[in-house]
Amino acid sequence: MSTSTNVKVAVATMLVLACASLVSCRNETVITAGQLPEAAQNFLREYFPESPVSYVKKEKELKGSTYEAVLQDGTEIDFDSKGEWDNVDCKSATVPAAIVPSAVAGHVQANFPGQSISKIDREHYGFEVELAGGLELRFDKDGKFVRIDD
Repeated sequence: MSTSTNVKVAVATMLVLACASLVSCRNETVITAGQLPEAAQNFLREYFPESPVSYVKKEKELKGSTYEAVLQDGTEIDFDSKGEWDNVDCKSATVPAAIVPSAVAGHVQANFPGQSISKIDREHYGFEVELAGGLELRFDKDGKFVRIDD
């Protein structure tokens, strides 16, 4: 390619990225915890009653809106358009035991004694958890251990 073609491609790429960035910013707004779907509000009341919500971001997407709630203790929780949790990241704290599938909790307890789960992601294939020590584990939808992630 010639230098002028390379420059044109670079400029076009930068414009596309800039436009994508602007579109994504316009689709994201800060809302109150009371504006979350009812299921998300119930989840926060049940599993994080002592952690006030610092802020909530709502992002409009093609399939509806998604939400990210950030609690004052630093915990981040992502919800889908129905208010069901997708991701709970308690940073250095422990994810509430009641939201961890029993098979996943049992595997962690049996194979990684003393380690707590600090993050859990609900994925299409199952679950991914991160232990307090940083180790990431994958489980299928039934909670059966699949592998350690790098």
